[in-house]
Amino acid sequence: MMKDPLFQALRLGALTLPNRIVMPPMTRSRASQPGDEANALMAEYYAQRAGAGLIVSEGTYIAPLGKGYAWTPGIHTPAQVAGWRKTTDAVHAAGGRIFAQLWHVGRLSHASLLGGGQPVSSSPIQAVGVNVFIAGEDGRTPGFVQASAPRALSVDEIGEVVEQYRAAARNAMAAGFDGVELHGANGYLVNQFIDSNANTRTDEYGGTLENRLRFLGEVAQALIDGSGDASRVGIRLAPLTTLNGCVDADPETTYLAAAKLLGELGVGYLHIAEADWDDAPLMPAAFKRKLRAAFPSVLIYAGKYTAARAREAIAAGWADLIAFGRPFVANPDLPQRLRTGAPLAEHDRATLFGGGARGLTDYPALAESLA
Repeated sequence: MMKDPLFQALRLGALTLPNRIVMPPMTRSRASQPGDEANALMAEYYAQRAGAGLIVSEGTYIAPLGKGYAWTPGIHTPAQVAGWRKTTDAVHAAGGRIFAQLWHVGRLSHASLLGGGQPVSSSPIQAVGVNVFIAGEDGRTPGFVQASAPRALSVDEIGEVVEQYRAAARNAMAAGFDGVELHGANGYLVNQFIDSNANTRTDEYGGTLENRLRFLGEVAQALIDGSGDASRVGIRLAPLTTLNGCVDADPETTYLAAAKLLGELGVGYLHIAEADWDDAPLMPAAFKRKLRAAFPSVLIYAGKYTAARAREAIAAGWADLIAFGRPFVANPDLPQRLRTGAPLAEHDRATLFGGGARGLTDYPALAESLA
């Protein structure tokens, strides 16, 4: 009998992943207030899903100006680090492995989330038509509002943000994470430097492709320094998506160069986010093969994969791991369901952002749901 591609082990640095199934980062907005601290409820949620080969946490913001959504966790205060330790201890006790996704949203924020401050970006370009999740004036009633207009970071401030990433990586290791993932996709700060239409700078961080990739390279090196091991660092990129207003004039050239740069730095994996909305175009297989040639380490793909598509991708050789996002919300035992072909439960969209245990930790495993 042929081995199931989804259930072959894989080495990732010092880790051995027992399967090729990744739980990717998904914002759930349930951090404790005040302080945006990860809590026991979040620890239970992640531990329930420890059967994944690898878990990547929801985005955790690295500094006060990096926050873009209400009730998301941070990783820049001692209390936040202690809060995340509850999650890593719970996941490890359940036999799992977990990386922290480090997040700076840049221009995708709102003044109400920043103490009245202005969001920052590569350039003073507002993400028109892009909404962010905020708490209402009463601090409780949530809603989505247009992202505020940003200001451009100075060169000195860019250096400060790089240091914030370095400190965040150190904090993640102190919190017990197995590694860190940089959120360089979906229109957030790193993406705002990479993509040509979001970056109008004329200094060493703008203009040429080399300059637009400079911030990515500096942050990746900071994460390697902060974590102490390049294999503990992953980078999430979204080469062909136009989510949250970031578009590049020549994405194939840009992201193959990014993959080559990151490969030279020796990072452990690239996490490629494909467009996952209805009727979205598929990323061409030819481009995926070029990414495989450009990047020598582990490649993760995410974007509405079914079990069948995941097995095909791994068998074809251009993917090593496949991330299943929404299916993990309502199926804490997703790997077992994929192994046996069991039906998948559907998640409740109304409980995705904010709230308590409902829609987070109360989805039953298959054995429970059939009892």
